[in-house]
Amino acid sequence: MPVKTEWISYGSRSGYLAVPERAALPLPAVVVIQEIWGVDEHIEDVTRRIAAAGYAALAPDLWAEHGERPAALRRERVAELQAFMSRIPPTAWRDQAVREAELAKLPEPERIRIAQTYGGLFGSIERLPGLVTPLREAVRHLREERPETREQPVACVGFCMGGALAALLACEEELAGAAVFYGATPPPEKLDRIACPVIAFYGGNDARINAGIPAFEAGMRRIGRPYERHVYEGAGHSFFNDTRPSYEVRAARDSFARLLAFLSRTLTG
Repeated sequence: MPVKTEWISYGSRSGYLAVPERAALPLPAVVVIQEIWGVDEHIEDVTRRIAAAGYAALAPDLWAEHGERPAALRRERVAELQAFMSRIPPTAWRDQAVREAELAKLPEPERIRIAQTYGGLFGSIERLPGLVTPLREAVRHLREERPETREQPVACVGFCMGGALAALLACEEELAGAAVFYGATPPPEKLDRIACPVIAFYGGNDARINAGIPAFEAGMRRIGRPYERHVYEGAGHSFFNDTRPSYEVRAARDSFARLLAFLSRTLTG
């Protein structure tokens, strides 16, 4: 289905909006929540794919305010960091000594840029709860202001850091449903506030994230909310991202089909 896309502004925020060209309005909406890399080509592509399934989809740019990102987080800088991280050993992602040894091999201008961008992005994980506020603004913009989606149900889907944020958003905002791709489990005191169905997807080789699955499952059972999880053996973290070495086509294919079925149930059922 052809979709039309545009970058929109709402308040001090901006986002990438995709809407099916020929669908009758208004439409149910989906907030697409970025990985740590921001709204990049991959997240834009996912947003268009969801819109092509018959929804209005909005990917808020969490790194931008008034349409501008800090210099270290601009798309070309993030792409440079991604390329570097793809070249180095996987242990360097969380081992500072290994990472710095790899950085030391680079010429000075490149080394400084990459170190700054890494710090700007991965330092944001500590501020994760604060990123829920701009996501709530996106939900309310869709529900209350956009003519394409006004007064329609809103769901969310998030990937990696965005997966954790999708779950946190469901703790704070009235949603029709939340889809979590390999995201961290909310703390128990927040999890108890989820009021919508949740579907979650994990890679079998993603031990750090998967350690939170039992608590998520138990918490959802305790509060009586539907929770559906799928673990793909042989897949790792970020298996859905087809621009990264971690991409696993079978897991990505199955999870996307299940995501679309979940959106149909929660948004139009």
